[in-house]
Amino acid sequence: MTIRDRLLGLTVVLLWGLNFLAIRIGLDHLPPFFFAALRFAVIAVPVLLFVPRPRVPWRWILLYGTGFGILQFTFLYTAMRTGMPTGLASLVLQSSAPFTVLLGAVFLREHIRPLQVAGIGVAMTGMAVIGWDRLEHAALLPVLLTLAGGLGWAFGNVGARLAGSTSPGFDPLHLTLWMAVIPPAPLMLLSACTEGPTTGLRDLAASFSHTGWPALVALAYIAILASIVGSGLWTYLMGRYPAGTVAPFSLLVPVVGIAAAWAFLHETPTVMSLLGGAVVIAGAFTATSASVPVPKPISAASAPPHAGIDTQATSHSVGAVSSEGRTAEICGEGALLAAARR
Repeated sequence: MTIRDRLLGLTVVLLWGLNFLAIRIGLDHLPPFFFAALRFAVIAVPVLLFVPRPRVPWRWILLYGTGFGILQFTFLYTAMRTGMPTGLASLVLQSSAPFTVLLGAVFLREHIRPLQVAGIGVAMTGMAVIGWDRLEHAALLPVLLTLAGGLGWAFGNVGARLAGSTSPGFDPLHLTLWMAVIPPAPLMLLSACTEGPTTGLRDLAASFSHTGWPALVALAYIAILASIVGSGLWTYLMGRYPAGTVAPFSLLVPVVGIAAAWAFLHETPTVMSLLGGAVVIAGAFTATSASVPVPKPISAASAPPHAGIDTQATSHSVGAVSSEGRTAEICGEGALLAAARR
């Protein structure tokens, strides 16, 4: 990898790591479901007007958008709104990596190698350490909600994987952008039912004030810098280099997330949380960097029936966080499309 491209990779790490700080700022001013809907809506409108739809079946776009866009951010934003520390959220969301490997085995019938099984076991041990530490110092529920967000992200990765397997040759960035079309309406409906039909709009109007403007800055950062710029650079790098060369960059995202939360939000992580996070990252890297044969393209006729669930976007590579910017998987082993993240 050239020096320039290494710097581009580090730029993505910085953009995605600071993305969690932007999420925290936005959630301080806007209700979580409404904020999640808004972050995708500001991308979806220009995409519908100017970006051609990728030539992939709608069911895979729906699966990708439901998992990465709706499930991930519904759970992640709720977790952060109910007390999940910003830096720790960027660590726990790494659970999407082992979840993706497991879902690939269950729904895509992909073979899991012994090294991947070991990596999943290590990652689960790290998550157990974090859970035990949170149970000792605070509520466990936000950690469980963040894990659910990681599982949602993994379902999104399966959707992107199926899109790449059944429709080779499409533009992966277009798939990433069109994924943003799926979440706004369901999230707006969820917001109206649980947060109140006018709560989000009222809080958004209050953002146009001398005290509320940080929410608008956070929204612009997430949509433009973290999602479009970060995802675009990630897709560019994934197109130039093997996934195993690019993927490790995503594992640096929690480092930036924790450092930013420490510096700007005065969140001091416990030693056990940091240790558990390091174990999760090590396990995620092991689980997703094991060499596996590239599977043959899946035809519509031969795709497993249970792989076509009509449900469903940074990581980053399969071991990446996000997110909030997080990416999802491009066709091929372990590579992910950039997506709108953590």
